[in-house]
This record gives sequence, structure tokens and C-alpha cells, in this order.
Amino acid sequence: MKFLSAERIADFFAALATSFELRLPVMLPDGTRSIGTLEDGPIALQGGALDSKPTAVFFPQQEVVFTARDGEVPDTPLPARPLLVVGLTRCDLDCLRFIDRFFAGGWRDDLYFRQRENAVIVAVSGYCGAGGSLLPLAAGNCDLELVWDGSCWLVVPYSESGGSIADSIADSTGSGALQRIRTESLFHIDEGDAIIRRASELLRANRVPDSFWEEIGDRCIACTGCNLVCPTCTCFGVQDWRYRNVVERSRMWDSCQLAGFMREASGHNPMGSEALRSRRRIHHKLAADPERWGEISCYLCGRCDAVCPTGIGIVAVSQELVARFE
Repeated sequence: MKFLSAERIADFFAALATSFELRLPVMLPDGTRSIGTLEDGPIALQGGALDSKPTAVFFPQQEVVFTARDGEVPDTPLPARPLLVVGLTRCDLDCLRFIDRFFAGGWRDDLYFRQRENAVIVAVSGYCGAGGSLLPLAAGNCDLELVWDGSCWLVVPYSESGGSIADSIADSTGSGALQRIRTESLFHIDEGDAIIRRASELLRANRVPDSFWEEIGDRCIACTGCNLVCPTCTCFGVQDWRYRNVVERSRMWDSCQLAGFMREASGHNPMGSEALRSRRRIHHKLAADPERWGEISCYLCGRCDAVCPTGIGIVAVSQELVARFE
């Protein structure tokens, strides 16, 4: 099995950056970690899941759809080099798999797949969570996995492109540490999983009264943090900017917690209260998506619960819901 020492990791990624558009966790000047380039700051693979959603690499907060000049829309060239995205956790990979399905369904989203289609995904796992805690093995859903065993990064390929990267590494070691981490990962249970599944059953059985959502809505300050950090939120708006003979069309993330999200041109708003909008946010993930996609679209990354200033992230709301109505 190939491995990388902590001292070799920077050179390893620098070499990959000659063939790929590299995006990986870096430490910013303010001490936070974010997806960036090698020029943005020191590599920061350890520390657990990133605060921001890694799926934004393929579905950014704002992006240009096209720029038309004199009424002509030119073909958009494909990226010169494929993306190589590093730092996704097992939960993040589940989220990426879900939005891959979403953007491929119905009308295939070419803007999304222009970046996603040939991208190489590198997960991180092992004892590289917050405070050295265990991030469970991904064991798939990616091209390559870097597993921190406490002293070095074990390199586990899953695809042809991942294998090519692993083959470029000279150093090899035994697989005993990987087997230990694999065993620990099997017994890693997220207590939130049972909670959101019970909440899903209650919602789908219509056992949650409107008064509950009024309480939740009263606590929402419409900061939209829950949507902005959620890796499976895919709603966006479209905006055209006109400059003389140029039209630039952009799309940007939208939030179902905002008052204007579903407001119609007539002025009617079917989601005209915070109670209705809060209900929709939770119901969408736990009830509507299981009906449409066959699975709950919350994968317990924990970001919405971490960012919400009033304590109404999806797990927190599910806990209240189950405690009161089960």
C-alpha cells in the first residue's frame, strides 16, 4: 500500500497541480479552513469537515451561464484541465452523489457537468477529524482516499484515475493500520441518523401540527445560513445584466427561507410565512426527497446545525419533533 508522509504531502500536491486544476483544504489568514488553491494558504487536510460546502466547487454561489454580444451566444469551451478536488468526507461524498443525480435528472445541467464530469475526487478519513477524532472510511464514492493513521497518509485508490495517482507514489507500507481504521469505521454510528429517520416517518405520516412550525418559524431570523452551507441544497435564481450590446446571464444560490423565494408575479406567496418556509425546508429533505429520490437528502454533515444562530438546524428540529410527536 502506498503512503505519504506529512513532509511529502506539499510536494505531492504541487506535482498534481501541473496536470489538474487543484482544489484542496487550505488555512486562510483568519485561521479558518476552506477549499482553495495552493496559492491561497498552507495545506490543511486535518481538522474534520470544512465549514463551507465542498459541492460549491461544481455548483458555485454565483456563476456566469453565458455572455452574449450583439445577440450572439458563443459556445462555452470545456475546461483546459480537469478538476482534482481534495478533502471530502464520507458524508460529503454522499452529498455529492445526491446532487450528481439531481443535476442529471430531467434536463441534464451542462453547466454543472462541465466541471464535474472529468473531475477527480479525493476523500480524507482516518484520525484527521477535529482534535484527532476518527473520520470514517469512505470506502468508495471517490477516486482516491487519503487515510491518516496518526503518522502518515495511507493512499487507497478506487478508480483508474485514482490508481494512476497512487502509482506515482514511491513509498509503500503494510495495510495493518488501514484494517484497524476500517474496523473502527464499521462501528462508527451517528446518533443523528436514527433521529432524522424517525422524524421522516412522522412527517410522512402527517403527525406534526402547524403549531410546531409556527414555533420553529418564530425562531428563524432568515439569515439563510442553513441553505448556504448545505451540500444538497440546489435551488438557484437567474439574473440578466445588460451593458449596451452585451447581456450576461448568471445564476446564484437561492434560499427557501427567504420571503421572496416562491412569491409569484401576481404578488401571491404560497410560502408567505416563516412557519411555512421552515416546514418546507425540513419537509423537503426528510419527506419529499425520499418520495422522489428514494432517500433522505440530509447526510448528517452537521453544517446547518453548526451555523444556525437560533438552534433550528435539521438535526435539532428533528430532535424536538421526535421528542414531542413520536
